[in-house]
Amino acid sequence: MSDRLSYLADQIAAWKQAGTYQRLRVLESECAAGARFDGREVVNLASNNYLGLTSHPRLREAALEATRRFGVGSGAVRTISGTMRLHLQLEERIAAFKQAPACVVFQSGFAANSGTVAAILTPDDHIVSDELNHASIIDGCRLSKAKIHVFPHKDARAAGAILEELQAQPGRKLLISDGVFSMDGDIAPLPDLVRAAERFGAVMMVDDAHASGVLGRAGRGTIDHFGLHGRVDIQVGTLSKAIGVLGGYVCGSRALIEFLYHRARPFLFSTSHPPAVAAACLAAFDVLESEPERIESLWNNTRYFKEGLGALGFHTGLSETPIIPVMVGEARRAHELSRALFEEGVLATGIGYPTVPEGKARVRTIVTATHTPEQLDRALEAFSRAGKRLGIID
Repeated sequence: MSDRLSYLADQIAAWKQAGTYQRLRVLESECAAGARFDGREVVNLASNNYLGLTSHPRLREAALEATRRFGVGSGAVRTISGTMRLHLQLEERIAAFKQAPACVVFQSGFAANSGTVAAILTPDDHIVSDELNHASIIDGCRLSKAKIHVFPHKDARAAGAILEELQAQPGRKLLISDGVFSMDGDIAPLPDLVRAAERFGAVMMVDDAHASGVLGRAGRGTIDHFGLHGRVDIQVGTLSKAIGVLGGYVCGSRALIEFLYHRARPFLFSTSHPPAVAAACLAAFDVLESEPERIESLWNNTRYFKEGLGALGFHTGLSETPIIPVMVGEARRAHELSRALFEEGVLATGIGYPTVPEGKARVRTIVTATHTPEQLDRALEAFSRAGKRLGIID
């Protein structure tokens, strides 16, 4: 029997030859600042668990209680019989938190982005998108079949110029950007982008996945951080990062949310969240507002670690947030550094093309609120030893 998929094995072999093949690290403990991967205790700098909520007692208890009361699954998609009171409560809670009229919860942040963009636009419409927007935005743009116009990273003036050129063109215009960019950790120039959208009558959409729980009052995100409430039409967030559980959401007008209930394909064709997930997410928003010290610790740790890397001679790119890339250049080099760090007791992932542009490979680190000073010092010592051994720093 011929193997018609042998070309896939050939590609994997090429990745291994190039030194860019990555095997999956296996988590053998709870996701925490110190965790066990592949039988080794390491300082975990590779999770999105910004506030340490994945194992918070209030979230654990909420999940257990919901399971005891409602079982382990909802049994259907939301539009058939899978909408539980917990799902509606969660949407109401998020809308209030984000100071938006309404909210719809998706099974993932990826589904929220791609499903929304694909649902609200047609081939007659136009999308103006930052060149470093998340893959879920890119996929949503392609699925919508709208005309895509890409502007240079964080260049609000260029985005405005494109919108101005499109004024005479028929169709709706959507201006879309990440709030915090997941690979570089920099913050979008939202005030300027919002002004451009308003000037030229474009819909403004922001993916705040990495800003939720990190920026703004009690972690309300970049819209709150910049004081732009009521001026951003579509806010996307995640329940899988700082919230510590699973899922994504979209906030906006009641009409937008009702429309997505009827036309967003991931919402229509995916079983709704298990009761435990919805209940744990609800508890997480309570924790965000009642334990502000977690966000303070997150930023204290971020400043400490970033300064430490800089003192060692590492280049941390454009980072303004707890996402701190250690820029290396070539993908092989980034993966070598990642492997060397793991041997030193630190998990930090090498990232290269196509996730980031060629020549801009890096080891991405993410600091959390629950890292101790001792853990961060251990990580800095590991970076120093591995970096010198590989000739990345002197």
